[in-house]
Amino acid sequence: MPNHFSSGKYYNCETSGLQGKIMRHIILGTAGHIDHGKSSLVKALTGIDPDRLKEEKERGITIDIGFADLIYPDDALTVGIVDVPGHEKLIRNMLAGAGGIDLVMLVIASDEGIMPQSREHLAICNLLKIKSGLIAITKKDLVEKDWLGLVQDEIQEFVKGTFLENAPIVAVSSKTGENLELLKKMLRDMSLAVTPKTSLGLFRLPIDRVFTLKGFGTVITGTAISGKVSVDDAIDILPGTLKTKVRGLHSHGKFINTAYAGQRVAINLQSVQKEDLRRGDVAVTPSSFYPTKILDAFLELLRDVPVLKNRSLIHFYAGTSETIARVILYGRDELKAGESGYCQFRLQAPIVAVSGDRYIIRRFSPLETLGGGEILDTSPVKRRYRDTADTLKSIHEGTIDKKISLKIKQMGRNGMVVGLLHGWINAELPAVSDALGRLKKTEEILQYEDILLHNASFTNIRNEMLEILRSFHKNNPLKSGMSKEEVRNQLKLSPRLFNFILTSLKDVSVEKDIMRMRDFKIALSVNEEEYRNKIMDSLIKSRFQPPTKEELALSLKIDQKRISDLLNILIKESQIVKVNDSIYLSADSFQDILTLLKNFFSGKQELSVAEFRDLLNTSRKFALPILEYLDSRKITLRTGDVRKFMLKS
Repeated sequence: MPNHFSSGKYYNCETSGLQGKIMRHIILGTAGHIDHGKSSLVKALTGIDPDRLKEEKERGITIDIGFADLIYPDDALTVGIVDVPGHEKLIRNMLAGAGGIDLVMLVIASDEGIMPQSREHLAICNLLKIKSGLIAITKKDLVEKDWLGLVQDEIQEFVKGTFLENAPIVAVSSKTGENLELLKKMLRDMSLAVTPKTSLGLFRLPIDRVFTLKGFGTVITGTAISGKVSVDDAIDILPGTLKTKVRGLHSHGKFINTAYAGQRVAINLQSVQKEDLRRGDVAVTPSSFYPTKILDAFLELLRDVPVLKNRSLIHFYAGTSETIARVILYGRDELKAGESGYCQFRLQAPIVAVSGDRYIIRRFSPLETLGGGEILDTSPVKRRYRDTADTLKSIHEGTIDKKISLKIKQMGRNGMVVGLLHGWINAELPAVSDALGRLKKTEEILQYEDILLHNASFTNIRNEMLEILRSFHKNNPLKSGMSKEEVRNQLKLSPRLFNFILTSLKDVSVEKDIMRMRDFKIALSVNEEEYRNKIMDSLIKSRFQPPTKEELALSLKIDQKRISDLLNILIKESQIVKVNDSIYLSADSFQDILTLLKNFFSGKQELSVAEFRDLLNTSRKFALPILEYLDSRKITLRTGDVRKFMLKS
C-alpha cells in the first residue's frame, strides 16, 4: 500500500522489530491559537506535513485535524500526533481530534503570546481531564531573549490551576531547528511515563475520517480508545445499524493484523459505502453498545461564561460526534460560571458513549465553550426527583461495584444482559468481571445465564408472584392452580427470567403448566362435596351415554365456571376422564371401554364406528367423540373409515 495512505492516516505498528519488544503507542494532541505554528512544529519534528487538504496549503492555515507520527525505535515507542486547527470557527474540528489523546502540547507563539484560542483550547483539554503535557513556545527566532522571558512568565501564570501548572516549557524554532531535539527528548520522556490505554475492554474507535482508496474501498480512521480489533473481525458501526468486517488494518505506514487501544488506526471495511459513514460514527465490538439520545452527566462550567439556564439548547461534543442538545438541570434553575452540578442531556441525534466518558458543551449562539464533564449514565431511567442527585452522585463518585450495582438495580425486573453492561461502563472487562464476582458472592446481584438481576428486583418479583398466587387461590378455591403463562404475563417478565425466578421459589409448586402455593389444598364446602358426589353418581350410572357438562350444570343449578372447577378436581383425582370440553366419563366406564376393545380385537383386525357404537350400546353422538379421544391417546389408529387397536395385550 502506498505511503500517501498515511494521510488518513493508517497508523501504528504492533511490534518494534527490536528483540521482539512490544511497541508502545501514545497519542499526542496539539492545542493553541491559529497561526501559532502548530503544524509547522509537527512537520519540523516528524518530517510529515499534517495539513493534507489543498485548501489548507493554499491558505496556510489548518482547517481540519491532521496526523503525523514520531517514532523512537530504541524505546519501542510511537507517538501518534493529532494536529488540530486553531481558528475559533473550527473548534468543532479541534474537538473531533481531542478525544483519546494522552498528552497535549500547548503551542504558544513567542511573538503573540496568549491568545483567545490558547485559552479555549487549554480549557477544553482541562475539561477532558487530560493528565499531562508540555508547552512549546514557537517562533523563538523572531523575538529577543528578554521578551521570551516575559512570555514564559505570562504562560506560567496562565496555566496555574490547570493540569499544565507544573508542565515543562520549551522555546523552539521550527525554522532554525533550535531546541527541536530537546523537545523530542521531552516528548519521549513524558510519553514513556504515560500509562497506556488498556486493550482489555471492548473495542471502540470513534471515526474522525472516512475516505475511499482505489483497490481497497471504504476506509475509516480514528484513535482506538479501548480494546483491540483484528483482520476478519466483525464490527458494528453505530449509531446506525451497519454490520461489517475488518478487511484490512493499517497503522503508521504498515499493514498490521491487530490494532490495540491507543493506536491511530485505519480500517478497511468490507461491503460498506463511504456515503453510509460520517465523522462521529463509532466502530465497536458487535452487540455490546447501544446509541442513546438521553444521558445523565456531571457538568462543570468554566469561569467567566454566561449563566446556563435550565432547558437551554447547547452544542454537545463527545468523542468525534457533535449534536445539539437540551440541558435539564437537576435541582436548580440555572448554573453560574464556575459552578457544577448534575444534569440530563436530551440529544437531537443519537451518539455512542459509555459511563465515564468525557464531553464538552458550547453555547448555542454565539459559539463559545461553556464547560464539560463526565457522562454518568447513557440509559437513564425515570427517577423520583429527590432521588436523582443522590443516585448520580453514587454513580459519579462510587466504586465500580457501586456503579454496577446501581445500574443493574435501575434496570428493574428485566435485569441487564452482561454484554450490555460491558458496553455501559468505561472499564476493563476483567475489572467488570471481578466486580460482578464480588456482588454475586454477597448475593447483591444474581445471574441467570447472561442476565444480571439485582436482589432488590428479585425480591420484588418474588413477592409479587406469591401475591398473585395467593390472590388466585382466594378467588378460585376449587382450581388447583394458575397457569405459568398467565402468571408470567401479569409480571411482564421474559420467559428466561421468569423460569429463573420460578426455580428459586421453595414455597411454590409447579406441576406441568400449573403453579400453586405449596401449602394450598382444594377444600370443598359441604355443598360442593354434595355436587361432586352427584356428578360422580350421574357419570357412573349413565356409563357410555353421560350427561354433558352443560346438562350437569343445569341439573345441579350451578354456573359453568363452578361445574368446570368441580370436573377439573375429579380429573385431578383420576375419578373421571375428559373426552372433550363437553363429554366426561367415569374412570370405571373408561376402563370398561378398554376391556371391551381388547375382547373385540382378539377376534378382529378392524373396528367401524357402527361396530363401536353397538359395542358400547350407545349413540353416534357419544361413540364418535370417544373414538376420537382414543385416537388422540394412541389407543386406536384411524385408517380410512375403520380403527385398528394399538394397545399391546
